[in-house]
Amino acid sequence: MGEDAVIVVRQRDGSTKAFLNSCTHRGNRLCHADSGNAKAFTCNYHGWSFAADGTLAAVPLEHEVYRDEIDRSQWGLRPVAQVESFHGFVFGCFDPQAPDLREYLGDMAWYMETFMATGGGATLVGPPMKSILRCNWKTQTENFIGDAYHVGWTHGAALQVIGGPLAGLSGNAAIPFDDVGLQITTRHGHGFGAIWDSGPAIHRDSDAYQRYQAEQMPLVKSQLGDARARLFSAHWNSGIFPNCSFLYGTNTWKVWNPRGPNEVEVWTWTLVQNAMSDDLKREIVRRAVETFGTAGTLESDDGDNMEASTWMNRGFQTRKGVMNSAMGLGYEGPHPDLPGVIGQGFIGETSQRGFYRFWAEMMQARSWQDVRAADGRWMESLLRHDGADFWNRKDKGQAA
Repeated sequence: MGEDAVIVVRQRDGSTKAFLNSCTHRGNRLCHADSGNAKAFTCNYHGWSFAADGTLAAVPLEHEVYRDEIDRSQWGLRPVAQVESFHGFVFGCFDPQAPDLREYLGDMAWYMETFMATGGGATLVGPPMKSILRCNWKTQTENFIGDAYHVGWTHGAALQVIGGPLAGLSGNAAIPFDDVGLQITTRHGHGFGAIWDSGPAIHRDSDAYQRYQAEQMPLVKSQLGDARARLFSAHWNSGIFPNCSFLYGTNTWKVWNPRGPNEVEVWTWTLVQNAMSDDLKREIVRRAVETFGTAGTLESDDGDNMEASTWMNRGFQTRKGVMNSAMGLGYEGPHPDLPGVIGQGFIGETSQRGFYRFWAEMMQARSWQDVRAADGRWMESLLRHDGADFWNRKDKGQAA
């Protein structure tokens, strides 16, 4: 979690707890594995041992050197204040005053259930692929939260190699605009960009994926309704504030772990649904590794841009620059069928504005009470003065 390593442990009652991966005696690392089973965690420095619930279970030579005066109840592992699960995906927060997970996800939970509450539920295929990028952590979330503008320019050559439905997308060529998708941002800086009817577009052979979606579609419609059914077959570039991203369609799930302001450790899993056949799951894993794995074609393209965008702006003069995030401004607003602020067209910066507005809000807020006080006016602060009624206007025009 950020720069703090944690141990996540399932308890006997089925609940989940998390603790700092740091022995309370001298701070040594306790758990050396990414996953597995353990009844206790024993420090290899001095042998202090901790139970799965974080309590200090054993201290070597406790009678001889501590004279039985150490109070074990005061030296358990330091817990993560809030640990909650959303459809099997575990989230943690160090702040006990922060909203609970459902409140924090807000409307984004409604969207995420499109793939987490269908197809037998979603799961991550691991272990995660890991890499280091020399960039600021915000550049990745900004890109993955809905930047479709870069696809033809950044990934043009790679898409030709990959093949599939997007092989002809290069530069400005073959970019459609009319009713092909949306930009979406919700409270707390979450959001995504969606491209209609193109969920498996980055796969070389998308037939098996499309057949699966067609088989699931009647159940999705009956379970979630038409609006989310359309999102079920879309491709998403998505972000959960602050540092979690997922691509639904390409099916990757990423966590960006900051290591200071200029370096990030990237963890990448493959995202699948439990109802998928084993063959389809294997195909999705292969394509996820090929595109957004550690040495993936698209991952390498993005990494170059993210690193350059950080390091080219570290100078005294470049840091004075102001970036342009005005794309689609005024072509967005509350939607009659979808929660949040909805921007017209899949190429836009609605989701990025939502991300940075909330980041700025968090940097200035003195407490979560300040954040909650702004809940009722977050849309107003994000929209241009004429945006509140955008989706009811007749002169919406084309996407910016």
